[in-house]
Amino acid sequence: MTWGYANVSQFAQAPARKHLLKMRRPSVLKAPFAGAVLAICFLPFAEPSLADEAECSSDSGIPSGVIAPIDIGHLRKSIADAGVSVGGFYLGETFANTGGIDQGTTYDGVLWTYLLADLHKAGLWKSLCFYTDAYQIHGRSITADDIGSLATVSNYEALPSTRLSELWLEQHMFNDHLTVRVGQLTADTEFLLSSGGSHFLDSTWGWATLPSFDLPGGGPSYPLATPGVRVALKPNDKWSLMLAVYNGDPAGAHCTGNPQVCDDNGLDFRFDSPPLLMGEGSYKYNQDGRLPGTIKIGGWNQFGTFHAQPFDSAAPTIAMTFNSVPIEDDWAIYAIIDQLVWRVPESKDPKGVGLFGRVIGAPTEQNLVDFYADGGITFSGVIPHRANDILGVGFAYTGLGLKGTPGVASTRNYEALVEICYTAQLKAGWTLQPDFQYIWRPNGGSDSSGKGTIPNAAVWGVRTTINF
Repeated sequence: MTWGYANVSQFAQAPARKHLLKMRRPSVLKAPFAGAVLAICFLPFAEPSLADEAECSSDSGIPSGVIAPIDIGHLRKSIADAGVSVGGFYLGETFANTGGIDQGTTYDGVLWTYLLADLHKAGLWKSLCFYTDAYQIHGRSITADDIGSLATVSNYEALPSTRLSELWLEQHMFNDHLTVRVGQLTADTEFLLSSGGSHFLDSTWGWATLPSFDLPGGGPSYPLATPGVRVALKPNDKWSLMLAVYNGDPAGAHCTGNPQVCDDNGLDFRFDSPPLLMGEGSYKYNQDGRLPGTIKIGGWNQFGTFHAQPFDSAAPTIAMTFNSVPIEDDWAIYAIIDQLVWRVPESKDPKGVGLFGRVIGAPTEQNLVDFYADGGITFSGVIPHRANDILGVGFAYTGLGLKGTPGVASTRNYEALVEICYTAQLKAGWTLQPDFQYIWRPNGGSDSSGKGTIPNAAVWGVRTTINF
């Protein structure tokens, strides 16, 4: 999301987390949300015999794609025999800029760790998986201090903290055609994702600026998870459908400041907000052909009434919304396409030149962002002997709503950016990503008062990621 130093939809890392499984104290439970949670909790007990064995852990205990598949003292193998896999990554990045609200150079880093367990090996029923992960976030982020844009330069920018992220159980049923996940969840690891956009660093390619600023607390996205239930139906390899309901405000209605400060460790587990309902359908075509593609259609409805939280540039956040307009039963719809248009000859995996695009719309009258669109082109495996390198060029546009609202400058009508990112695999499990971004009209072109103008910003950076 774009609260605090940033949002990360993480989607650059969302696939990394998603591949692992093929497959404060609560106040008063709101009736629709509580009913859904309780109903889903009993599903594993209702039909355990219909579930097949899910791949919840690695047989060797060593995840694929790590920098060094070393098992000191056979520790990983020992816990794998009990059905448990552990792993993670360390990510470090530095950025510098011209333009924006100030000029400077920053460094930030993230240590991410996870645990994935096959609970059948622990003595429970088949195809029941357990997952949890956590972050240690440190350093200074560039977007809030130096850029002032709505889109966040890095999808891992956040306030320094050590926090729990997701914590859930997932039941696989009917030969993996149906999965049910319940616990503390994030939506940005499953919804609104484009595979083409996953190769960029800016957060808007994942959990875009529209949900980051329109949903209370930025929605269930990095670094804030919230209780929820997700049901996924996959009748065949072409069609799939996901439905999820989440606690509607990850930080809680009481939070009048930065949501990451209100929930500073991920241990609040709140159930006290009206629910957020999300749905997404996906169709994959030509998967056995040379040029596969994917189309996704989705949307969400935020029940209840919320007031957008006001922030200014003096706060440790770049979010600048207005509490003069109540948000009631808010909604949005979106569409995504990923298409390979040229394939590397004789390539086993679908590598080559790909196009991608997304568009999202929301009501103008009650949302800071009422329209969002992005798209771009990727080149994967096109350089001889560099089959795992990827070059991406993308453009993103954020259209601002709340037209005519007092306090919203009429000149604040859009923000746009272009990003060029190259991902080089130094060795298995270790990547280096030099990156350039140019942002037009940061924060819509005006500062929080609507009187000053923020200059266009150019940003150079590099990220390295080591998986272990």
